[in-house]
Amino acid sequence: MHIGLIGGIGPAATDFYYRRLISTFASKKAALELTIVHADTPTLLGNLASNDAATQVAIFMKLTNRLAAAGAECVAITSIAGHFCIDAFTASSVLPVVDMISEVNRAIEQRAFERIGILGTRTVMETRLYGGVSSVEVVPPSGQDLEDVHQAYVAMAASGIVTEAQSAVFAAVSKKLLKESGVEAIMLGGTDLALAFNERDTDFPLIDCAGIHADAIAKLATT
Repeated sequence: MHIGLIGGIGPAATDFYYRRLISTFASKKAALELTIVHADTPTLLGNLASNDAATQVAIFMKLTNRLAAAGAECVAITSIAGHFCIDAFTASSVLPVVDMISEVNRAIEQRAFERIGILGTRTVMETRLYGGVSSVEVVPPSGQDLEDVHQAYVAMAASGIVTEAQSAVFAAVSKKLLKESGVEAIMLGGTDLALAFNERDTDFPLIDCAGIHADAIAKLATT
């Protein structure tokens, strides 16, 4: 299956999906057919802040039509922020949509967690992944911690790199959620957070939304 990705939001997330798909297909000895189109991060964040789903869906539709013309047989958005309008986009898309939120919810249901923390943009944290996780309680940071994570995340996503100061914010807030809020794992509620976290050297459980999504895309394309 020819995969279509709406990338660019942000560049590090796009790179993560690209590398993960290449690695997965190589391990399966399968040929990867992939086309990536670019969506603008500031435009998306502006539409998210104003809850302008119609404008963002129109952008995604234009990009999806471009993917379909290139031969893509499915489409996925490499951004959790971009999923704020996922229902409307799925209903309108000319290609089948691989919905990250549904895939993440299914993956969490298979793990024995009751409370999880979440990092990401302000909207993603406050809405607890747009209310899409049904099997556990999702706990966002509070007060200044929430604002600090949002600002650090948006700056990281726009630049495609993570600074020591940004990493320190994510680490400190994660540890605070684990210690003071009784969460059992931290959900990486932003696809660029792979820049700051690695399951191999993190001493607490992670729910890697980007990894779950990329693996679901690969599974669909190889079965």
